Amino acid sequence: MDSVRSGPTAVLIGPPGSGKSTVGQLLAERLDLPFRDTDADVETVAGKSVSDVFVEDGEERFRELEAVAVREALAGHGGVLSVGGGAILNPATQQLLAEHTVVYLQVGLDQAVRRVGLATARPLLVLNPRSQLRRLMEERRPIYENLATLAVATDDREPEEVAEEIALALGGPR
Repeated sequence: MDSVRSGPTAVLIGPPGSGKSTVGQLLAERLDLPFRDTDADVETVAGKSVSDVFVEDGEERFRELEAVAVREALAGHGGVLSVGGGAILNPATQQLLAEHTVVYLQVGLDQAVRRVGLATARPLLVLNPRSQLRRLMEERRPIYENLATLAVATDDREPEEVAEEIALALGGPR
């Protein structure tokens, strides 16, 4: 008997500014599936924004909440899932992601900076955002690449075009 794999149809990973939330929502609409973002899940559990969790409780607490949010979403969400850019740093999360279809949204530094903005409320990009973003992208790129079932370039592309490419790669409707 065939086993039915549960969990998301696609999990979007990538650095800040890659378009995980925007593309994820469009992909979910295209595939007629629900969309979920683990950063939003963390905010719901914490009762405050991701930025406030970082400032008030620290990155370690945020990462704990994030790991739980990702684990629960991977186990129970049947649509399109976007995970925070740093979620992939957790070894347990990496193991869980290996069991799913993972889409790495690739973005160059210039595009990421333009999308995120230099006056950002993102906690890991507070001091010298461009330099911090470059460092994060360089550190995380090998992990993103290793986890990816599919890698999609997002530079100089509209989110709708990226979502369409992913949908087609997943065998979704045109």
